[in-house]
Amino acid sequence: MSATPGPASSLPALRRAAKECRACDLWERATQTVFGEGKAHVPFMLVGEQPENDEDLAGRPFVGPAGKLLERALAEAGIERAEAYVTNVVKHFSWEQRGKWRIHKKPNRREIAACRPWLDREMALVKPRVVCLGATAAQALLGASFRVTRDRGKFVLAPFAPHVLATVHPSSILRAADEKSRHSAFEQFVEDLRVAAGALMER
Repeated sequence: MSATPGPASSLPALRRAAKECRACDLWERATQTVFGEGKAHVPFMLVGEQPENDEDLAGRPFVGPAGKLLERALAEAGIERAEAYVTNVVKHFSWEQRGKWRIHKKPNRREIAACRPWLDREMALVKPRVVCLGATAAQALLGASFRVTRDRGKFVLAPFAPHVLATVHPSSILRAADEKSRHSAFEQFVEDLRVAAGALMER
């Protein structure tokens, strides 16, 4: 199938087209395409790396443990879930087998590039005012030299939205070494989202 999404005029049409994408090999091992979720013309877009195991099985983004943490962080930051469109740079689950488990495998540059047209069309249709990115998404869209550890919580110039802010992916908080570290990481994540929410006050 074509690697490009074509001139879909709506998110549902784009979602249907993405189900047939064969632009890279990830579709062969994934259960299904996991497209973005949310309404057009909402102010926020949150872009992660790729669907995880739970998302691959459900066919929806951010429904696993990281998604539940994101929901809690959005609420604490004063952002209504209905105001956000959530998606990923890569639309198929990249994984490797370890025993009986399917373990996340970071997508490579070719796989990220193959999925980029879908994300570009999502952004064109949603027209978000604020985009928040995890590390892999930030490098995919802002360049390989971008470092979330250096520039998180700051707005950066980008052509695809008036306000673009990089923060961590919620899954990184779940991987923190202990409860104290997880709590600190979560609070910093919420603060980044509050900065993003503040951009909507600029009319």
